[in-house]
Amino acid sequence: MAGIQSSEIETSKISLSAEVDLFAANPALFPILQQGARHMIELYDHFPRIARLVAAQQKWLLTQAAYALHLQRDPNDPLSGITAARLLDVIAPTSLASRNTATAFLAALRAYKLVRDVTGSPSKRSRPMEPTETSHEAMSLWFRGQMRSLDLIDKGDRVARLEANPEIFRHAQPLAAKRLIADREWREPPVSISCFVWTEYGGLILDDFISRIANVEPVDGRYWVEDLRFSELSSHYSLSRTHVRRLFTRAEALGSLGWQDRNGTRNRIWATASFVDDYKRWQSVKFCALEWAYNQAVRSIDKDAF
Repeated sequence: MAGIQSSEIETSKISLSAEVDLFAANPALFPILQQGARHMIELYDHFPRIARLVAAQQKWLLTQAAYALHLQRDPNDPLSGITAARLLDVIAPTSLASRNTATAFLAALRAYKLVRDVTGSPSKRSRPMEPTETSHEAMSLWFRGQMRSLDLIDKGDRVARLEANPEIFRHAQPLAAKRLIADREWREPPVSISCFVWTEYGGLILDDFISRIANVEPVDGRYWVEDLRFSELSSHYSLSRTHVRRLFTRAEALGSLGWQDRNGTRNRIWATASFVDDYKRWQSVKFCALEWAYNQAVRSIDKDAF
């Protein structure tokens, strides 16, 4: 993935950490994160196959890397774009996935018709691929949703500018993907979060849980969810109740959440303030990277316009 040097990312890490802290401390953040979680559920309802495929951190990162490779494809180089070898080059420094895992992931994308072989390729061995129209739509809507969240934070006009000039997305997504893949704090979230997102489909359940929290500030150190039922989650996301229950059991074992009146008529679930704080800071890492990538893209486009 070209476009920005690794040294530029390294030199910005100290300032980025302070920026993340400031972003996470914004009192307006959590309700906006909840809106963002609801947007992700809407995307699931519209693109269930894609959402289920990338609802784990490893596959989410592989998807971002693959899409960035596509956007950086050189039309004059028929072997550029998405290939297994290029994807492995991107993820190799991070130990994000093995060769077999990355290859199997691309095979799954092809099987689900989310990528297809590029026509006219001179090489049958490398088999360059490109996203299908469904994948383009899903990624574009995801990016737009992230920009909307940033706009809500600072009353910005990113969505309006993005709609006026879609090239912003084409410039920004590869920059954000590279930065997030390189950032251990995003790749490897706190254990309270990773027990969800490093599990198959765990990202879906985490989004749903966050969206249901009733109080935007902790009450006696806790956040509350009313009447969350595993049967409802299982049905909505086409998952087994056993899998859903296992995710919550892991979080409960960590002390991140628990039940009040588990055997009573009301199924009240609480989450600790530290769990929500972990979530806010982890999401802030992503939003700061996206904000930086957006600004880089706008500056690049404005510079080229002169």
